[in-house]
Amino acid sequence: MNNTAKTQITDIGKDINANLLHTVGADPAHATRNEMMQAVSQVARAQLSERWVHTQREERSSKARRVVYLSMEFLMGRTLSNALAALHLTDAATQGAAQHACVLEDLIDCEPDAALGNGGLGRLAACFLDSMATLGLPSIGYGIRYEYGMFAQEIQDGRQVEYPDSWLKDGTPWEFPRAELTFPVRFGGWVTHEDGKVIWKNAGEVAAKAYDMVIPGHGTHKVSTLRLWKAVAPDHIDLGVFNAGDYARAASAKNEYENISWVLYPNDSTPAGRELRLKQEYFFVAASMQDLIQRHLEEHHILDNLAEHVAIHLNDTHPAIGVAELMRILCDEHGMHWDKAWAICGKTFSYTNHTLMPEALETWPVSLMQHVLPRHLEIIFRINKEFLDQAARFRPGDQEFLKRLSLIDEEGDRRVRMAHLSVVGSHMVNGVSALHSELLVHTIFSDFASLWPHRFTNMTNGVTPRRWLAQANPGLSKLLDASLGPVWRLDLTQLNRLVERQNDATFRSQFRAIKRENKERLAKLIEQTTGVVVSPDSLFDVQVKRIHEYKRQLLNVLHVVTRYQAILANPDAPWVPRTVIFAGKAASSYAAAKSIIHLIHDVGLTVNNDPRIGDKLKVVFIPNYGVSVAEIIMPGADLSEQISTAGTEASGTGNMKLALNGALTIGTDDGANIEIRQNVGDDNIFIFGLKTPEVRSLRVEGYHPLNYYENNPELKAVLNAIGVGVFSPSEPGRYSALVNSLVWGGDHYMLLADYASYIATQQKVDDLYRQPELWSQRAIANVAGMGVFSSDRTIGEYARQIWNVTPIHY
Repeated sequence: MNNTAKTQITDIGKDINANLLHTVGADPAHATRNEMMQAVSQVARAQLSERWVHTQREERSSKARRVVYLSMEFLMGRTLSNALAALHLTDAATQGAAQHACVLEDLIDCEPDAALGNGGLGRLAACFLDSMATLGLPSIGYGIRYEYGMFAQEIQDGRQVEYPDSWLKDGTPWEFPRAELTFPVRFGGWVTHEDGKVIWKNAGEVAAKAYDMVIPGHGTHKVSTLRLWKAVAPDHIDLGVFNAGDYARAASAKNEYENISWVLYPNDSTPAGRELRLKQEYFFVAASMQDLIQRHLEEHHILDNLAEHVAIHLNDTHPAIGVAELMRILCDEHGMHWDKAWAICGKTFSYTNHTLMPEALETWPVSLMQHVLPRHLEIIFRINKEFLDQAARFRPGDQEFLKRLSLIDEEGDRRVRMAHLSVVGSHMVNGVSALHSELLVHTIFSDFASLWPHRFTNMTNGVTPRRWLAQANPGLSKLLDASLGPVWRLDLTQLNRLVERQNDATFRSQFRAIKRENKERLAKLIEQTTGVVVSPDSLFDVQVKRIHEYKRQLLNVLHVVTRYQAILANPDAPWVPRTVIFAGKAASSYAAAKSIIHLIHDVGLTVNNDPRIGDKLKVVFIPNYGVSVAEIIMPGADLSEQISTAGTEASGTGNMKLALNGALTIGTDDGANIEIRQNVGDDNIFIFGLKTPEVRSLRVEGYHPLNYYENNPELKAVLNAIGVGVFSPSEPGRYSALVNSLVWGGDHYMLLADYASYIATQQKVDDLYRQPELWSQRAIANVAGMGVFSSDRTIGEYARQIWNVTPIHY
C-alpha cells in the first residue's frame, strides 16, 4: 500500500468518526451498522457536494446548453456504493469500516433503495443520468420525490400484497433540500379572455418544493443533478377547524394536495385515481418548467433564445403536458406571440416513445382535462386545429387521415392523445431499438412519419457498466481489469477484446469460478426470501421484469409444467437440473398479472415439494424486485428469458444487463434481442418463435389458438393440468380464466403459437449446458459483444443527433 492510500484511509477514518459524532450523533465506539452507513455516506456526500458546486459554477459561467430530462420515474437503487466508486473511495471506506469492526458490504445493505421508479423506464432514466454526468454533459433530471414509491411487494399465500415503500422514514443522506426553490402549481377553475389577455382563474394550488440528489460522473469531477418535487399544501391545516375538534377535516386539504407526491402510479381504475395521475404529471412538469425558465432568465435575460440553450426531453408521454405548459408560460405569462412561441417549443422538445401497443399510449378524457387543466385544454385544441390545417394541405380531402392524426380521439368518450401531442410538439422522436424505431414509423406513427419523415430516428437503449458490471459483479470486474485494464468502465467497447480469450482454458476456468460464486450468492438470497433451498449446480434460468401478459411469464410457466410432467413420466432420464427464477411486480389493478404471480407460486409449491422431482427442477419467485435485488440476480444467471411476442417489446434493458454478466439469452426476435444477436453471434443466443412479420401475417390470416391446443398433446396436457386445478387443488377453478384466455379468448400474445418452438429451444439449452467448456465460451462471447450496449454510447448519440449538447470538460 502506497503512502497516498495510507493517508486516504487515515483521513476517511477521521472523517467517519467526525460524522458519527457531529452529524449522526453516535459514539464511534458503539456505532450501529445503520449509524456507520450514515457516517460513511456523509463523508461521500461532502466530497460530492464540493464537486456539485463546482459543476454548477462551470455550467453557469459557460452558459452551456443544457439537457432537461423529464421523467416520471428514476429507479436509482442505492447510492452509497456508486458514490464511493465515483470518488475512488471504495478501498479506503472498506478499511475505514473495518476500523469499526464492520464490513462495507453490510453497511451498503443498510441503505434502502430510493423508491423513485418501478421498471425499465425508470432504470433507463437512472442509467442515462449516470452517463450524462460521466460524459460531462450539462444536464438536469426532473421528477417527483415519491414518499412511498410504487409499493413494496410481499407474497402472502401466493398472492401479491402491496404495502407502502417507506424509503424516507429514516431520512436519506443523499438529498439536498432547496428551501428557496418553491413554485406554485395550479389546478382546476376556469379561463377568461379579457382585453386580449388570457386569465386562468384556478380553483386550487399546491406548492412544489425542490429536493436535489447528486449524480456523480465516473472518471470526471462532473456531478449532475436530479431535482425532485414534493407537493406541499399552501396551509398545513385549518387551525380553526382543528381547534373546533374536527381533526379529520382540518387535515383534509393538506392530504388532498400532498398526496400528489405520495405514490408512483396510483391505481387508476377509479375516477379519483385517474385525476390524481393527471395531477401528478402536471405537478412535476409545471414546477420543472418554472424552474428552467427562471434559470434561463437569470443566465440569458430573454426567452427568445430559449431553444438555443435548453433541450427538453420527454421520457415517454407522462411529461407530454409540458408542450402545452411551455406554450402557456410563453404566451400567457410573458406575452409572446403564439407563432413565435410555437417555433421555440418545436425546437426545444424531443420525445422518446417506449411502447408500440396502442392501448398503452396515454390518453386523457377531454372532460377530465377540462376539469383539472382548463387552460391547457384550450392550448391543445389550438395546437390541434393549426396542425390539422397543415396536414389537410398535405392530403386534401382525406378525412380519415386527419382523424388518425388528430390530438383528440373523437370516438366515443373524447380523449386527448398525449403521444400525438408529444410528436407534434417535438423536433425529434425516437424509438429505443432498431426494430422498435422501424415499427414506429410503419404502425402507430406512420401518418406522422409521412408528414415528417426526418423527425423520426433510433436510439438503442444501453445500461451503465458502472452499476451493472463494476458494482454488481466485482468478481468478473476484477477478471476484466486483469485482462483488459480498468478502462472498460468508461469505454465498454473494450469488451470486444475478450473474443480472443474464449479459447483460453485458464480464463474460462476463472470465468466459471466467478459465475459459481455469484450463483452461491443468489442461492443464499433465494433461501432468505423464499425459504427454498436451490443448488448452484443447477442451471439458473431467470426471468425478472415487470409482470405483464406481453412479457409472457405465462409461457415460461407452461415450459415449467411441461418439464415437470416430463420428469414425472421419465424420472431416470439424464435431466439437466434447473432452477427457474421469477421476480417482478404486477400493477395493483392488473388482475391477470396478479393471477400469473399466484400461478407461479402454486406451481412452485407443487414442484418444490414433490419428492419425485428432488433437485431436478425448482421454481422460485423472489419478492419485491428492485435494483439491489437485480444486482444479485443478474450476475448469478445462466439463462436470460426475453420471450415477449415479437413486435411488442420496445427494447428491454434487462436483456443487456444479463448478457453483460455472462448469461445466454433465450428469446424471440424482438426489441434489442435482435441487436444482441447481431453483436454476440447467432451461435451464442437461443432464438425461437414467430418473427414480427409472421405475427402480423398470422393475425391477418386469422389466428386460431384452439388448433394448437388440439394438435399438440403435450401442450394440451399442460393447459388441462393448470385448468382443472392440479396446482390449486383447494380451488380447482382458480386458473380457468387464464387457460380460457389462451384457448378460447384469442391468446392475444400468441403463447400457443410459439409454445412448440420454445420447448424445442429449451432442449437446445439443456444440450449446451451439458458441455460446460462450450457453455463458458458462449457466455464469454456474450460479455464480449456487449460493448455497444453502454448507456454512454446511447447518451453520446442523443447529445450529437437530438439535443445538440456538447460536453464540458471538468
